[in-house]
Amino acid sequence: MTGFSLSDLEKIVAERGRSGDADSWTAKLFAGGQERAAKKFGEEAVETVIAAIQGDRARLVSESADTLYHLLVVLAVGGVTLDEVMGELRSRTARSGLAEKASRGQQ
Repeated sequence: MTGFSLSDLEKIVAERGRSGDADSWTAKLFAGGQERAAKKFGEEAVETVIAAIQGDRARLVSESADTLYHLLVVLAVGGVTLDEVMGELRSRTARSGLAEKASRGQQ
């Protein structure tokens, strides 16, 4: 889909999250706080992994969309912007992935 980005979705999530609209899933997640948002993100991430392992392409696309959306909710509730995350990723590209991971310690 051309012309739609994660930044666009981040803005939609922020607007709907603060709306207080009783019919908005995003507003309900915001109202539930970080614990609820993070739990839902984790559920979607697991469903994405299952779809990937099963080789179910259509479900992988769908679950990945759910995972990205819920990650943006977790970030917004936590006061973290997508720009901050992208900045972190950008800084990591200055060295190899293995060197970057080693610098963070054993994981």
